[in-house]
Amino acid sequence: MRTPLTDLLGIEAPLVGFNRSPGVVASVSRAGGLGVLAATAYTPAELDAQLTWIEGQLDGRPYGVDLLVPGRTAVGDPDDLVASLRAQIPEEHIRFVDELLARYDIPPATGPVGTAGGLVANLDPSGVPALLDVVFAHPIALIANALGTPPPTLVERGKAAGVAVASLVGKPEHARRQLDAGVDVLVAQGTEAGGHTGTIATMILTPEIVDLAGEVPVLAAGGIATGRQMAAALALGAAGVWCGSVWLSSHEDITPDSVKQKFLAATSSDTLRSPTRTGKPARQLRSAWHDEWERPGSPSPLPMPLQPMLIAKAWHRIDEAAATGHPGATALESFFIGQVVGAFAELRPAEEIARRIVADCAARLTELGALAEDAPAPQPS
Repeated sequence: MRTPLTDLLGIEAPLVGFNRSPGVVASVSRAGGLGVLAATAYTPAELDAQLTWIEGQLDGRPYGVDLLVPGRTAVGDPDDLVASLRAQIPEEHIRFVDELLARYDIPPATGPVGTAGGLVANLDPSGVPALLDVVFAHPIALIANALGTPPPTLVERGKAAGVAVASLVGKPEHARRQLDAGVDVLVAQGTEAGGHTGTIATMILTPEIVDLAGEVPVLAAGGIATGRQMAAALALGAAGVWCGSVWLSSHEDITPDSVKQKFLAATSSDTLRSPTRTGKPARQLRSAWHDEWERPGSPSPLPMPLQPMLIAKAWHRIDEAAATGHPGATALESFFIGQVVGAFAELRPAEEIARRIVADCAARLTELGALAEDAPAPQPS
């Protein structure tokens, strides 16, 4: 299957698999697509180790990295960023989270508890060069920025290294800014997608971005987990697809099993866009957590990165307790997921998922070609 994306990246199928699990990334690339590691939460040393491991699984096959570098975040003292940001969190919010955990009888954590410090460091503009140094020390084929226009240094380094620079967009105006910045690939992410997303559906957004992009390849994202959906994206003019949620139904994905079991029981109506995890609207599985934040009198979520700093320890406790079957934690348990969650029937190997998507897409394109061959010739107007 050949498209401008496969030509650009040297891959066999126009399928990009985005995930925070190195095992998923390696599996997608081994299947002929391009695995892309979600690297936001890693420190530079951790990222270097993960990329080295991925390369050891691929025998030279291409892969990519995704960073999250928003243009505007909360700011603090550059000499002690984490502490100065934590001081900005209102007592009202701290009290609300503590009372929520008590109401659901969530026990204290038994192991080390994360504080979202890694995320904060990576959202600090001064920390971006260190991450880019790590990324460009590895033979990546693509680097993506998931939130906002990529910083000029990212685009410049990508061009100099021969690495394709991609950026996710949710509106035509976003695409115009990204094109002006010089990106090589646009990802048109519809509202069906998991994680940070806008409000325009993939079916509407993709052809709009394709028409704007000219020769720049466009990938469709959001609501794509099967070969039929991939074929539909190609029919809309996309040069490939960017898939994220589908890998959460894989064995290799590191999401806790307690969350995956909720995914398997969910329908496509069981997600919502909420800022209660990151401070920006992100699609996730609806749970009692969201119901609590929506109650009258509850505080409004804080901006990024204050909100993830506020709730990081709480979610460590929820995940840990849910893994033991704790009923309160199970009610609160959630994670980022798109509307395709309703199609999850079982957990499968990630490489099998990737190969099945590509094979089913090829079969559907052949069927559509046959329909066109059988269609009557158009009559002169």
